[in-house]
Amino acid sequence: MIEISHLSKEFGHFAAVRDLTFNVAPGEVLGFLGPNGAGKTTTMRMITGFIAPSSGSVSIYGHDIQADPIGAKRRLGYLPEGAPAYGDMTPARFLAFVADIRGLRGGQKKQRIEAMVSELELQSVWHRPIETLSKGFKRRVGLAQALIHDPQVLVLDEPTDGLDPNQKQQVRELIRRIAADKIILVSTHILEEVSAVCSRAMIIAAGRLVADGSPAQLQAQSRNHGAVVLQLPVQEGLQQQLAAIPGVGEVEADAAQPGRFRLIPETGKDILLAVSAHISGAGWQIAELRQEEGRLDDVFRALTSRAGEDLH
Repeated sequence: MIEISHLSKEFGHFAAVRDLTFNVAPGEVLGFLGPNGAGKTTTMRMITGFIAPSSGSVSIYGHDIQADPIGAKRRLGYLPEGAPAYGDMTPARFLAFVADIRGLRGGQKKQRIEAMVSELELQSVWHRPIETLSKGFKRRVGLAQALIHDPQVLVLDEPTDGLDPNQKQQVRELIRRIAADKIILVSTHILEEVSAVCSRAMIIAAGRLVADGSPAQLQAQSRNHGAVVLQLPVQEGLQQQLAAIPGVGEVEADAAQPGRFRLIPETGKDILLAVSAHISGAGWQIAELRQEEGRLDDVFRALTSRAGEDLH
Protein backbone atom coordinates (compact mmCIF):
# COMPACT_ATOMS: atom_id res chain seq x y z
CA MET A 1 0.00 0.00 0.00
CA ILE A 2 0.91 3.67 0.11
CA GLU A 3 1.77 4.90 3.60
CA ILE A 4 2.02 8.66 4.18
CA SER A 5 3.31 9.72 7.60
CA HIS A 6 3.38 13.29 8.94
CA LEU A 7 4.14 14.74 5.51
CA SER A 8 4.89 18.47 5.40
CA LYS A 9 6.39 20.90 2.92
CA GLU A 10 7.46 24.50 3.46
CA PHE A 11 8.62 26.96 0.85
CA GLY A 12 10.40 29.59 2.91
CA HIS A 13 7.86 30.81 5.46
CA PHE A 14 4.90 29.37 3.53
CA ALA A 15 3.58 25.96 4.63
CA ALA A 16 2.09 24.34 1.52
CA VAL A 17 1.38 20.96 3.18
CA ARG A 18 0.91 20.47 6.91
CA ASP A 19 1.37 17.12 8.68
CA LEU A 20 -0.58 14.80 6.37
CA THR A 21 -0.94 11.18 7.49
CA PHE A 22 -2.99 8.56 5.59
CA ASN A 23 -2.77 5.12 3.94
CA VAL A 24 -4.19 3.90 0.62
CA ALA A 25 -4.82 0.20 -0.11
CA PRO A 26 -5.01 -1.74 -3.41
CA GLY A 27 -8.38 -1.42 -5.12
CA GLU A 28 -8.99 2.08 -3.78
CA VAL A 29 -9.51 5.06 -6.05
CA LEU A 30 -8.75 7.99 -3.79
CA GLY A 31 -9.96 11.41 -4.82
CA PHE A 32 -7.65 14.06 -3.42
CA LEU A 33 -9.94 17.05 -3.41
CA GLY A 34 -9.34 20.69 -2.61
CA PRO A 35 -9.52 24.26 -3.91
CA ASN A 36 -6.74 25.72 -6.04
CA GLY A 37 -3.70 26.35 -3.86
CA ALA A 38 -4.75 23.81 -1.21
CA GLY A 39 -1.54 21.76 -1.53
CA LYS A 40 -2.80 18.92 -3.74
CA THR A 41 -0.11 19.17 -6.43
CA THR A 42 2.65 19.61 -3.85
CA THR A 43 1.47 16.44 -2.10
CA MET A 44 1.37 14.51 -5.38
CA ARG A 45 4.91 15.65 -6.16
CA MET A 46 6.17 14.46 -2.79
CA ILE A 47 4.41 11.09 -3.11
CA THR A 48 6.02 10.53 -6.51
CA GLY A 49 9.46 11.73 -5.42
CA PHE A 50 9.43 14.77 -7.69
CA ILE A 51 10.18 17.02 -4.71
CA ALA A 52 11.47 16.16 -1.24
CA PRO A 53 9.31 16.77 1.84
CA SER A 54 10.43 19.14 4.57
CA SER A 55 9.48 16.41 7.03
CA GLY A 56 7.62 13.12 7.09
CA SER A 57 7.82 10.05 4.86
CA VAL A 58 6.21 8.28 1.91
CA SER A 59 6.36 4.50 1.45
CA ILE A 60 5.24 2.77 -1.76
CA TYR A 61 4.75 -0.96 -1.19
CA GLY A 62 7.43 -0.87 1.49
CA HIS A 63 9.90 1.28 -0.50
CA ASP A 64 10.64 4.70 1.00
CA ILE A 65 10.49 7.34 -1.75
CA GLN A 66 13.59 9.09 -0.35
CA ALA A 67 15.70 6.13 0.81
CA ASP A 68 14.85 3.83 -2.13
CA PRO A 69 13.52 6.06 -4.94
CA ILE A 70 14.12 3.54 -7.75
CA GLY A 71 12.29 0.75 -5.91
CA ALA A 72 9.36 3.05 -5.20
CA LYS A 73 9.18 4.60 -8.67
CA ARG A 74 9.20 1.21 -10.41
CA ARG A 75 5.74 0.74 -8.90
CA LEU A 76 4.49 4.21 -9.80
CA GLY A 77 2.87 5.73 -12.83
CA TYR A 78 2.54 9.51 -12.71
CA LEU A 79 0.56 11.97 -14.81
CA PRO A 80 1.65 15.45 -13.67
CA GLU A 81 -0.63 18.46 -13.91
CA GLY A 82 -0.82 19.62 -17.53
CA ALA A 83 0.53 16.30 -18.90
CA PRO A 84 4.00 17.62 -19.87
CA ALA A 85 5.88 15.82 -22.64
CA TYR A 86 8.58 16.47 -25.24
CA GLY A 87 6.69 18.55 -27.79
CA ASP A 88 8.94 17.77 -30.76
CA MET A 89 8.47 14.01 -30.30
CA THR A 90 5.58 12.08 -31.78
CA PRO A 91 3.54 9.81 -29.49
CA ALA A 92 5.26 6.86 -31.20
CA ARG A 93 8.74 8.11 -30.33
CA PHE A 94 7.77 9.36 -26.88
CA LEU A 95 6.15 6.12 -25.74
CA ALA A 96 9.03 4.06 -27.13
CA PHE A 97 11.41 6.31 -25.16
CA VAL A 98 9.37 5.92 -21.94
CA ALA A 99 9.11 2.15 -22.47
CA ASP A 100 12.91 1.94 -22.75
CA ILE A 101 13.36 3.94 -19.55
CA ARG A 102 10.89 1.64 -17.80
CA GLY A 103 12.95 -1.41 -18.84
CA LEU A 104 10.50 -2.85 -21.35
CA ARG A 105 12.13 -4.84 -24.14
CA GLY A 106 11.24 -6.89 -27.21
CA GLY A 107 7.77 -8.41 -27.34
CA GLN A 108 6.74 -6.99 -23.98
CA LYS A 109 7.57 -3.46 -25.12
CA LYS A 110 5.67 -3.94 -28.40
CA GLN A 111 2.66 -5.41 -26.60
CA ARG A 112 2.42 -2.59 -24.04
CA ILE A 113 2.77 0.15 -26.66
CA GLU A 114 0.07 -1.47 -28.79
CA ALA A 115 -2.17 -1.75 -25.73
CA MET A 116 -1.76 1.96 -24.96
CA VAL A 117 -2.50 2.94 -28.59
CA SER A 118 -5.70 0.91 -28.48
CA GLU A 119 -6.75 1.81 -24.94
CA LEU A 120 -6.28 5.54 -25.42
CA GLU A 121 -7.19 5.72 -29.13
CA LEU A 122 -3.95 7.32 -30.29
CA GLN A 123 -3.95 5.89 -33.83
CA SER A 124 -4.94 9.14 -35.55
CA VAL A 125 -2.11 11.17 -33.97
CA TRP A 126 0.52 8.47 -33.68
CA HIS A 127 3.06 10.17 -35.97
CA ARG A 128 2.22 13.83 -35.31
CA PRO A 129 4.42 16.04 -33.07
CA ILE A 130 2.96 16.22 -29.57
CA GLU A 131 3.16 20.02 -29.58
CA THR A 132 0.61 20.10 -32.43
CA LEU A 133 -1.96 17.95 -30.62
CA SER A 134 -5.12 19.13 -28.89
CA LYS A 135 -5.23 19.31 -25.10
CA GLY A 136 -7.32 16.12 -25.04
CA PHE A 137 -4.80 14.12 -27.07
CA LYS A 138 -1.89 15.50 -25.04
CA ARG A 139 -3.64 14.25 -21.90
CA ARG A 140 -4.12 10.83 -23.51
CA VAL A 141 -0.43 10.63 -24.38
CA GLY A 142 0.37 11.58 -20.79
CA LEU A 143 -1.89 8.81 -19.50
CA ALA A 144 -0.23 6.34 -21.85
CA GLN A 145 3.25 7.11 -20.48
CA ALA A 146 1.95 6.72 -16.92
CA LEU A 147 0.36 3.35 -17.68
CA ILE A 148 2.82 1.79 -20.12
CA HIS A 149 4.67 -0.31 -17.51
CA ASP A 150 1.39 -1.44 -15.86
CA PRO A 151 2.20 0.14 -12.47
CA GLN A 152 0.73 -0.92 -9.14
CA VAL A 153 0.17 2.72 -8.18
CA LEU A 154 -1.19 5.40 -10.49
CA VAL A 155 -1.02 9.08 -9.50
CA LEU A 156 -3.10 11.42 -11.67
CA ASP A 157 -2.93 15.17 -11.09
CA GLU A 158 -6.01 16.89 -12.57
CA PRO A 159 -6.45 14.17 -15.25
CA THR A 160 -9.57 15.66 -16.88
CA ASP A 161 -9.01 19.38 -16.35
CA GLY A 162 -9.75 21.22 -19.61
CA LEU A 163 -11.14 18.19 -21.44
CA ASP A 164 -14.50 18.22 -23.19
CA PRO A 165 -17.35 16.07 -21.76
CA ASN A 166 -16.67 13.12 -24.10
CA GLN A 167 -12.96 13.12 -23.28
CA LYS A 168 -13.70 13.32 -19.55
CA GLN A 169 -15.99 10.32 -19.82
CA GLN A 170 -13.32 8.30 -21.66
CA VAL A 171 -10.73 9.02 -18.96
CA ARG A 172 -13.19 8.12 -16.19
CA GLU A 173 -14.11 4.84 -17.89
CA LEU A 174 -10.41 3.99 -18.19
CA ILE A 175 -9.86 4.65 -14.47
CA ARG A 176 -12.82 2.44 -13.56
CA ARG A 177 -11.57 -0.39 -15.80
CA ILE A 178 -8.07 -0.53 -14.33
CA ALA A 179 -8.96 0.21 -10.70
CA ALA A 180 -9.55 -3.31 -9.38
CA ASP A 181 -5.93 -4.30 -8.75
CA LYS A 182 -4.27 -0.89 -8.48
CA ILE A 183 -3.98 2.02 -6.11
CA ILE A 184 -5.15 5.16 -7.91
CA LEU A 185 -4.79 8.68 -6.55
CA VAL A 186 -6.72 11.33 -8.43
CA SER A 187 -5.98 14.93 -7.48
CA THR A 188 -8.77 17.24 -8.55
CA HIS A 189 -10.76 20.37 -7.76
CA ILE A 190 -13.68 19.08 -9.88
CA LEU A 191 -16.35 17.78 -7.49
CA GLU A 192 -18.11 15.61 -10.09
CA GLU A 193 -14.85 13.71 -10.61
CA VAL A 194 -15.03 12.31 -7.09
CA SER A 195 -18.60 11.03 -7.43
CA ALA A 196 -17.84 9.63 -10.90
CA VAL A 197 -14.74 7.50 -10.21
CA CYS A 198 -13.64 7.51 -6.57
CA SER A 199 -14.33 4.96 -3.85
CA ARG A 200 -12.84 7.28 -1.25
CA ALA A 201 -12.41 11.03 -1.01
CA MET A 202 -10.12 13.24 1.01
CA ILE A 203 -10.53 17.01 1.23
CA ILE A 204 -7.43 19.09 1.78
CA ALA A 205 -7.55 22.81 2.54
CA ALA A 206 -4.73 25.19 3.40
CA GLY A 207 -2.37 22.21 3.35
CA ARG A 208 -4.32 20.26 5.98
CA LEU A 209 -6.50 17.16 5.77
CA VAL A 210 -10.04 18.19 6.74
CA ALA A 211 -12.14 15.16 5.66
CA ASP A 212 -11.65 11.50 4.71
CA GLY A 213 -14.39 9.03 3.76
CA SER A 214 -16.43 7.56 0.94
CA PRO A 215 -18.25 10.08 -1.30
CA ALA A 216 -21.51 8.93 0.31
CA GLN A 217 -20.14 9.53 3.81
CA LEU A 218 -19.06 13.02 2.86
CA GLN A 219 -22.40 13.76 1.19
CA ALA A 220 -24.13 12.70 4.41
CA GLN A 221 -22.49 15.72 6.12
CA SER A 222 -24.34 18.05 3.75
CA ARG A 223 -27.22 20.15 5.10
CA ASN A 224 -29.16 18.83 2.08
CA HIS A 225 -28.68 15.17 3.06
CA GLY A 226 -32.19 13.74 3.27
CA ALA A 227 -33.79 16.95 2.00
CA VAL A 228 -37.12 16.50 0.19
CA VAL A 229 -37.81 18.39 -3.03
CA LEU A 230 -41.43 18.67 -4.16
CA GLN A 231 -43.57 20.54 -6.67
CA LEU A 232 -47.13 21.40 -5.64
CA PRO A 233 -49.98 23.50 -7.05
CA VAL A 234 -49.64 27.07 -5.79
CA GLN A 235 -51.94 27.90 -2.88
CA GLU A 236 -52.14 30.27 0.07
CA GLY A 237 -50.06 29.41 3.16
CA LEU A 238 -48.33 26.44 1.55
CA GLN A 239 -44.85 27.22 2.87
CA GLN A 240 -46.14 27.56 6.44
CA GLN A 241 -47.95 24.21 6.21
CA LEU A 242 -44.79 22.49 5.00
CA ALA A 243 -42.73 24.05 7.79
CA ALA A 244 -45.14 22.56 10.37
CA ILE A 245 -44.46 18.95 9.27
CA PRO A 246 -42.62 17.10 12.09
CA GLY A 247 -38.86 16.90 11.47
CA VAL A 248 -38.73 19.72 8.92
CA GLY A 249 -36.16 22.29 10.00
CA GLU A 250 -36.29 24.72 7.10
CA VAL A 251 -38.33 25.28 3.93
CA GLU A 252 -36.69 26.88 0.90
CA ALA A 253 -38.99 28.20 -1.82
CA ASP A 254 -37.77 28.22 -5.41
CA ALA A 255 -38.13 31.84 -6.53
CA ALA A 256 -37.93 30.83 -10.21
CA GLN A 257 -40.55 28.09 -9.99
CA PRO A 258 -43.67 28.83 -7.84
CA GLY A 259 -44.89 25.84 -5.87
CA ARG A 260 -41.49 24.16 -5.79
CA PHE A 261 -39.87 23.72 -2.38
CA ARG A 262 -36.86 22.08 -0.74
CA LEU A 263 -37.54 20.83 2.78
CA ILE A 264 -34.36 20.67 4.90
CA PRO A 265 -34.61 18.14 7.73
CA GLU A 266 -33.65 18.75 11.32
CA THR A 267 -30.31 17.11 12.17
CA GLY A 268 -30.60 13.33 12.15
CA LYS A 269 -34.22 13.25 10.96
CA ASP A 270 -35.62 11.40 7.94
CA ILE A 271 -38.65 13.37 6.82
CA LEU A 272 -39.70 11.58 3.63
CA LEU A 273 -42.46 9.46 5.24
CA ALA A 274 -43.82 12.39 7.23
CA VAL A 275 -43.92 14.59 4.13
CA SER A 276 -45.61 11.85 2.08
CA ALA A 277 -48.21 11.28 4.79
CA HIS A 278 -48.98 14.99 5.02
CA ILE A 279 -49.38 15.26 1.24
CA SER A 280 -51.71 12.26 1.21
CA GLY A 281 -53.77 13.58 4.11
CA ALA A 282 -54.10 17.02 2.53
CA GLY A 283 -55.09 15.52 -0.83
CA TRP A 284 -52.45 17.51 -2.71
CA GLN A 285 -51.58 16.62 -6.29
CA ILE A 286 -47.79 16.59 -6.65
CA ALA A 287 -45.76 16.96 -9.84
CA GLU A 288 -42.46 16.02 -8.18
CA LEU A 289 -41.32 14.35 -4.97
CA ARG A 290 -37.77 13.16 -4.37
CA GLN A 291 -35.24 12.88 -1.59
CA GLU A 292 -31.67 14.17 -2.01
CA GLU A 293 -28.55 12.22 -0.99
CA GLY A 294 -26.69 15.38 -0.10
CA ARG A 295 -24.39 17.70 -1.95
CA LEU A 296 -20.65 17.31 -1.98
CA ASP A 297 -20.26 20.99 -2.84
CA ASP A 298 -21.98 21.94 0.45
CA VAL A 299 -19.48 19.90 2.44
CA PHE A 300 -16.55 21.10 0.32
CA ARG A 301 -17.40 24.78 0.81
CA ALA A 302 -18.06 24.43 4.53
CA LEU A 303 -14.86 22.52 5.29
CA THR A 304 -12.52 24.52 3.07
CA SER A 305 -13.93 27.85 4.27
CA ARG A 306 -13.54 26.78 7.88
CA ALA A 307 -9.94 25.68 7.27
CA GLY A 308 -9.13 29.07 5.76
CA GLU A 309 -10.68 30.89 8.72
CA ASP A 310 -8.66 28.77 11.19
CA LEU A 311 -5.44 30.18 9.70
CA HIS A 312 -6.43 33.78 10.50
